[in-house]
Amino acid sequence: MQFNLQSDLRYRTGIPVNTNAAEVEAESPGQDSAWDSSMAWLGDSLPDVPLTKAQSRVVEVIARNPQLSSYADIAEIAKRADVNSSTVVRAAQHLGYRGWPDLQRELRSKYLVMISTEDTLTEHGEHRSPLHDALNHDIDNLRLTLESNTAGDAEAAIAAMAAARSITVVGIGSFAGPASVMAHLGSTMGYPISLENRGGVHLASSTNSLGPGDVLVVINMWRSVRQIIVAAEAAKQAGATVIAISDMRRGRLAAVADHLLVVASEGISFFQSVTAANSLVYGLLAGMEAAHPERSRAAIRRTQQLWKDLDIYLD
Repeated sequence: MQFNLQSDLRYRTGIPVNTNAAEVEAESPGQDSAWDSSMAWLGDSLPDVPLTKAQSRVVEVIARNPQLSSYADIAEIAKRADVNSSTVVRAAQHLGYRGWPDLQRELRSKYLVMISTEDTLTEHGEHRSPLHDALNHDIDNLRLTLESNTAGDAEAAIAAMAAARSITVVGIGSFAGPASVMAHLGSTMGYPISLENRGGVHLASSTNSLGPGDVLVVINMWRSVRQIIVAAEAAKQAGATVIAISDMRRGRLAAVADHLLVVASEGISFFQSVTAANSLVYGLLAGMEAAHPERSRAAIRRTQQLWKDLDIYLD
C-alpha cells in the first residue's frame, strides 16, 4: 500500500488531510505552521512521491530531526523509524538518491545552511588535532564525492567542455579556489577558458554574451549565491550549456544544470572545504587534456617557452 508523501506525513504528524480548499482554510493555522516548520528546512530535498508506510516513517524521522538526520548513522535512523536499515536505503533510492550516504550528504548541506555560521563551530565541537581531523574529514568528503558521481557524469561534462566554443568558470569567495584552478590549467592547455570570481557587474559582463556553443561552469557550495544562480539561468535560456559543481543535488542551480557534479564540502570549522571540489576539477582537467592531446601538448610547450622568455622562475 502506498501513500502520498505530504498527505501521509500530515496524517502521521497530527495535521489533518483535507482536499476541500474551503475546509482547509477553516482549519487551525497552527496545524499548517507545524507542518511547514517541520518540513521547511528540507526545501526540495524530498520530492512529493508515493511512499509505503515504512518509507513514510523514515521521511517523518528525517523531517522532524534535522540534526539527527544530518549526522546519525543509518542504524539510528532505522531504529527511530521502526524499520530495518535496508528500508532506509530503499527510501533514499525511491526519493531519487543513490542511497543513504547520498541523501544524508544532501540533508547535511541543507542543515548547515539552516544554522548560523557561528553555530557550525558548536556543531563541529572541539578538535583533538586540527590537522589530522581536517585530513580525515576530507578523506570522507572525497569518498562521498566518489560515490555521488558516476564516470558517465564526469565524461559528459568533459565532452561538453571539449567541444565548447568558450568556457566561463564562475566561483566566488572560497569557491573561487577550484574555479581559478580550472581556468588557469585549462588555459595552459589551450582551452578558450576564462575566470569570473567577482560577481555584480563583472559577472553580468562575463556571462551576457554566452549562447549556443558556450559553456558556463558554476562552482557554488553551501549557501546559494543569488547572482550566480540568476546568471546561470540567463545563460541557459540564451542557449549555453551549464555545468554545475555543487554540494546539493536539488535546488535552482541543480535544476538549471545540463550536467551536475556533486561534491561533499563540509569542513571541521565554520568554513566549507573545497578539497573534494578541487579533486573533481583535477579529474575534469585530465579528461580535457585527453580529449585534445595534441592541442593540449602544443599549448603546454608554448606556455613553458613563455615561462623561460619572461624569466618567471628562479630554476
